[in-house]
This record gives sequence, structure tokens and C-alpha cells, in this order.
Amino acid sequence: MQEKKKINLWQTILFSICGILVLDSIASPAMIGVSAITMWIITAIVFFIPYGLVNAELGSTYPDDGGIASWVQRAFGEKHAVLVGWYYWVNVAFWMPAVFVAFSSWFSMAFAPSASPWLLAAIAIVMCWLVVAIGIRGVDLSVAVSNIAAFCKVAIVVIMGILGVAYGVTRGFANDFSLSSFVPDMSHATEYIAIIVYNLLGFELISSVGGDIENPKKNIPKMTVFAGLIVTVLYIMGTFGILAAIPVDNISEADGFFYAIQELCSVFGPAQNAVFYVLIIVSMLTLVSNMVSWSMGAVETLGAIGMEERSPKLLGHKSKKFGTNDYSYIVMGVISTVLIVVNFSLSGNANDVFWNIFAFSTLVFMLPYLWLFPAAWKLRKSDPGTERVYKAPALGLCVVLGEVCMAVAVFFLFYVPFDPLYHGMLIVGTIITTLIGFKLYNNGKKANK
Repeated sequence: MQEKKKINLWQTILFSICGILVLDSIASPAMIGVSAITMWIITAIVFFIPYGLVNAELGSTYPDDGGIASWVQRAFGEKHAVLVGWYYWVNVAFWMPAVFVAFSSWFSMAFAPSASPWLLAAIAIVMCWLVVAIGIRGVDLSVAVSNIAAFCKVAIVVIMGILGVAYGVTRGFANDFSLSSFVPDMSHATEYIAIIVYNLLGFELISSVGGDIENPKKNIPKMTVFAGLIVTVLYIMGTFGILAAIPVDNISEADGFFYAIQELCSVFGPAQNAVFYVLIIVSMLTLVSNMVSWSMGAVETLGAIGMEERSPKLLGHKSKKFGTNDYSYIVMGVISTVLIVVNFSLSGNANDVFWNIFAFSTLVFMLPYLWLFPAAWKLRKSDPGTERVYKAPALGLCVVLGEVCMAVAVFFLFYVPFDPLYHGMLIVGTIITTLIGFKLYNNGKKANK
């Protein structure tokens, strides 16, 4: 059997850029206004750097498959690891349909404004199953797709920044970029940090396949530095490009990126449509790659907590041809298909049901990180005998800053005007998800007996 190729340093950097930099939600921080650029810098210092340093120590010291679930198991035991791995997978299963609803929406606005809802639903479903097919074929293909997409994402965001300058010079900036506009409203600073923190998560994705990384003890810390710096600069450039072209009051979370690209391309004059179509097609393809990287990380994390024993006929089933947890991907595809059909079956305000489901998935997405930072501290103290080629400086401070920022982000998911459907989905959905996690843990205990 041919020896499996290892993932080298540049592949880990590109994979992490692909996972962390997300174009479909890049407009959200810009809704803050020009001060979002300042908040990117503050959040990079207060959260992103500590988060990256913690991940670098854990990933280089414990380069196990499973990443965050593996680290939590070492620190707090099997029960906590099962919950974390399960949360990680559930989030992606419920997030993927939202990404491809955005995909079909961009397609409709750009190329087929009169397309029927069911055509758009079909497009979204096909994209979900494309991700499933790529994931089942294994890590090598998933990493290759993510690496190509990383170059595309970098190109798109750099172009947005350059076009933002050109737009401002030729047509005037859509927002005030005076020095005073960069000063954040500190009464809402924590809320701003919460929005940006969400966009910065994903450093641990590559560690879900830690056993496949070439020289992880050296390459994971290097990846953290390079990818962290590149991602921060790119998010600032993208935010600037959006704010250069679109007045802050007109920026929407759902389609702010689309309209910003469209407006920025107006600097090309008669060629603006041709340039816009190229950019939006490439941007749409990066949505597919983003889900490839996250679904791979989620399935690998789920597999690392022993699904062969906990759910042998479903989530633990392995492909005979590729050796991957194929049913874990297939169940993701089924969940996505059902939710997409539900979304396009609803009309008017009923769509709130669909998006409230994804508010719940955002909450579940953030929960595993509440274990990550304490795990780093616990392992440093309880496992001093393991060699650490990289030790995060001021680990205690990094842990406190990371945990506080994550707690703030979780808090602000609830800190909105009371809506029974929204808050009910967050609370009930999380309780049900947690109970299933405990069920999986108990299945493993029975199998071991």
C-alpha cells in the first residue's frame, strides 16, 4: 500500500486560511462602521493572538487526530470529549445548508433573478452533496481543494481592498474615514468583539488531522503565526473594501458582500459586469471549499471520540474503499437537504424558522471553545513530563483572555430583544443536542463493558 503523503507547512497555512476566512459572513463586522477596522486590530490582540498561541502549544504537543476533542479528552476525560466532538459535528451539519442557501441566493442575484425557488433549492442541495462526495474520498482531496480555495479567497479580498482605494479616489468613499470614525463606541465594544470573534475561529481545524501533518511540533506553531497574520490583514482589507463602497446603513449581513463586490466593480466602467461575474463565481466556489474544510474537520473530530463503538451502524461506519467515516458525511448531507427543502417551502416571515435554526448552530459552534482554553491550562499543569517544543508565553493570560472573549460571544447570542422562537430554539436545541451527546457517551460505556 502506498504511504500516505504528509501535509506540509504551506498546506497547513492555506488550509487554515481557507477555514478561518469566510466570505459569506465577512460583511457582518462592517455593519459596525469604520470603527470595525479598529475593532479587528483590538480583537486580534485580545483574542486571536492568545487563541493562536494556545492552539500552537496544544497542536504541537499533542498532534493527535481529533484536535480539540483529543485535547479535551486528555484534560477532562471521555465524557467532555464526546460532548465537544458531538457539538463540533452538529454545528457543521446545521451550518452547511445556510452556506448553500447563500450560494444559491448569490447565483440568483447575479445570473438568474427570475429563477424558481425550487431551482435554487436544487442548486444548494447539489452543492451540499458535492461537499459530501469530496469528504468521503479522504483528507488528501479535502486539503487540496482547500489549498486552491485559499488562493482564491486571498485574491478576492486583496482585490476588494485595492478596489476600495480606487473607488474612494474616483467616486468618493461611501463612509467617513476621518480619524474620529475609527474610535469605537466602547459602550458596545464587547458586542463588536463578539461579532469578530465568531469570524476568527478555526485555528484548530488542521489539528483534527494532526497525525497527517509533516513535523507538527515545528509546523503547527509556524502555521499559527503566518496564517494568523495573513487572516487578520485580509479581514481588515475586506472590511475596508465593503465600507469604501456601501454606506454603513445599507450593509446587510446576508448579501452585503455581494453588493459590495458589485459596487466596487463599477470602477471598471464598461467592463464592470464581466469583472463582477468572474469575482462572484470565484467567491461562490470558495463557499464550497469552506464547507469542505469544516466538514472534514468535524467528521475527523467526531471519529476521534470513537464513533465505531458509540454509533457503529451510522456515524461510526467506515467506507471500505476510502477508510473515511462515510456515513457521518452522508448524514450531514441528509440534514442539509431536509433543511434546505424546509427553507424553500416557507414563505415570508416563516423563513425566520430556518435562520433561527442557524442561530442555534452558531451557539453550538462556540461551545467547544469554552473547553479549549481550560484544557490548555490543565494539561500544562497536570502533564509536565510531556515534551513541549513550543510553550505559549503567558499561558495563564492567554487562557483568561480567550475564555472571556468566548463567554462574551456566547452571551451576546442571547442578548437581543426577547423572541420566543429565537430564544426557544437556542435553549431547546442546545438541550436536545447535549442529551444526544450524553447518549453517545453512554453507548460507548456499554460497548466497553
